[in-house]
Amino acid sequence: MTQFITDVDDHQISLEEVINKINDLPMLPDVAKEMLSDLNNDDISLDAIVEKVALDQALAAKVLRLANASIYGANSKVVTIQQAVAMLGIKNLKNLIRLSIFTKHLPHAACRGFDNQAYWRHNIATAICAELISRTLHMKHDFAFTAGLLHDIGRLVLVSRFPRKYEQVIESAKRSDTSLLEAERSVLGVDHVAVGLVLALQWNFSDAIQDGIRGHHDPDDKELNSVAAIVHVANAIVHALDLNNDERELVPLISQHAWDVLSLSDEAYLAIFHETELRVEAMNQMLQSS
Repeated sequence: MTQFITDVDDHQISLEEVINKINDLPMLPDVAKEMLSDLNNDDISLDAIVEKVALDQALAAKVLRLANASIYGANSKVVTIQQAVAMLGIKNLKNLIRLSIFTKHLPHAACRGFDNQAYWRHNIATAICAELISRTLHMKHDFAFTAGLLHDIGRLVLVSRFPRKYEQVIESAKRSDTSLLEAERSVLGVDHVAVGLVLALQWNFSDAIQDGIRGHHDPDDKELNSVAAIVHVANAIVHALDLNNDERELVPLISQHAWDVLSLSDEAYLAIFHETELRVEAMNQMLQSS
């Protein structure tokens, strides 16, 4: 059966048209794909990453800004890329490059009532929290960071391609005091999870990243990569920490399956909460020049 989305003027468009809008988005540039691929290579040297950073002035400025953030406790001002890299370390540098690539190439939102900076703050925080969880579990944390960063990417597509309709979603969520996910399904007939998966397929994201997007609200499918459970729990933690100071913040219920999959102790979670809060403020500085 064809699904329809109702516009404010009662004009209906099919779900197929929504998918076509998504397919009209530009592909991720080859240079960005190459850099993302390099970052997933555990054998890439720090010198090779420094060379890539040096070729991008905007990225170099972000690296210097982050290195000078108080969280890293620099005793004197960091003025060169080499100093910044030594201060940040390869893990933080990789994550910063990923963040820079996606904030630069993803569509920009132009929708009344949608807070673009709050959106990115939430995604950055989820990425950081997901990485910390995966690190605690001794898993490959690069995938967890990227999956956390992109878990809500479908929402950005919807607000950029259907801004008037998404205004209705925001208003509906406020009126009925429900989540944006529920309002999307009610108003649009499609949600940001399905839309995010279309973009993930178009941009050839890995299966693990796709599973992180697919399962961040419903990770109970046992066929999903464990990154889905990680992003699901990280998303809930970030909402609970209310790092956006949003009085309407709704904390989603955590899946028992995901909780059992992670099987972390209370002490581990407390450490993750604390470290997430510390790192988020520093990484949020990147929004200033995104």
